[in-house]
Amino acid sequence: MFIANLPDINESSLKIEPIERSETIPSSWYTHPDFHQFDREVIFSRNWTFVGHINQLQNQGDYILGEAAGNPIIVIKDGDVVRAFYNVCRHRGGPLALDCEEGGRCGNIKIFQCKYHGWTYKLDGSLRGVPRFNRVDLFDKKDFGLIPVEIKITEGLIFIRLKKSNVSPDIILKEIAERISPIKLHTKKFIKRVNYEINCNWKVYIDNYLEGYHLPYVHPELSKLLDYKNYITEVHDYYSLQYSPLRDDSNFYGGENESAFYYFIFPNLMLNILPGRLQTNLVIPIAHNKCKVIFDYFYDDVISEESRKIVAEDLEYSDKIQQEDIEICEYVQRGLESMAYDKGRFSVECEKGVYHFQSLLKKAYSAYLKNSL
Repeated sequence: MFIANLPDINESSLKIEPIERSETIPSSWYTHPDFHQFDREVIFSRNWTFVGHINQLQNQGDYILGEAAGNPIIVIKDGDVVRAFYNVCRHRGGPLALDCEEGGRCGNIKIFQCKYHGWTYKLDGSLRGVPRFNRVDLFDKKDFGLIPVEIKITEGLIFIRLKKSNVSPDIILKEIAERISPIKLHTKKFIKRVNYEINCNWKVYIDNYLEGYHLPYVHPELSKLLDYKNYITEVHDYYSLQYSPLRDDSNFYGGENESAFYYFIFPNLMLNILPGRLQTNLVIPIAHNKCKVIFDYFYDDVISEESRKIVAEDLEYSDKIQQEDIEICEYVQRGLESMAYDKGRFSVECEKGVYHFQSLLKKAYSAYLKNSL
């Protein structure tokens, strides 16, 4: 059990009040260095983590890389089976595969080979070759296979987990699939990955995602695209939905009666669903004051000339929105680190999603601490 000497972890700060009376979580939860390791242990090692889409694994030996609680993960297609392992050689911890290229296409291999000393493994994880190991006593290859990671694929989305969790993505994705029908997630085709490193705590970025309160002030163009007056937030057990009709047919996403769905799945996955496209955002903590956000883009049509034009416009537009979010999130991190701020209050009308996320955070912290006693 990881028990840190953390500030503001007490009965008062962990209590969940109704949103009308609730304060926001303490600023130290965003700024104290020890919360980085605490969140890895309490939140990210104990929940399902998204790593990619099944359509990124088309052929035998196709692989993608992921991360959970700071642990490097590799997911690979082996025949009709998709397997997940720690991306760690059993010899001295070297990597089996290096980082994916910027576009997000990781590659294809016939065998795993450690990039450090050349140990090789079959795609089922069993150790095959150990160069220059002839005189080593009491060594059995069967004892040094890759360490597997639990994997689950639902609606085409691939999740892994390191420790047991009571929450399954199956139920969540089933409810989402029913809600967005006739849009389908599992048929979407991958086209590009974009990574952003942001100088803020991961919780700052998620707080920002979970409310439309800031749209007129931070994203004036997006406010024109969405029907802001009819912007609705729904909360469920372990996910929330921000929903808005698209304002008219003057945008490149679609015409009248089309809608935008912005789903958040606890603890760190966003699904941005618009006509013909799925954008996944995965928030990865790097330090107490830095995170990485991985954007993967999927579309129904990635071939036609018209679709390629839409994709190009979408990527450009999304990057503009992201740059606006990065700027405000980094300003917020500095504000949270200042002497002027500790806790705030919630807008009942606009910040139900933020309140829901922070309540789930408190529940996870409380459960962990209770079991640690």
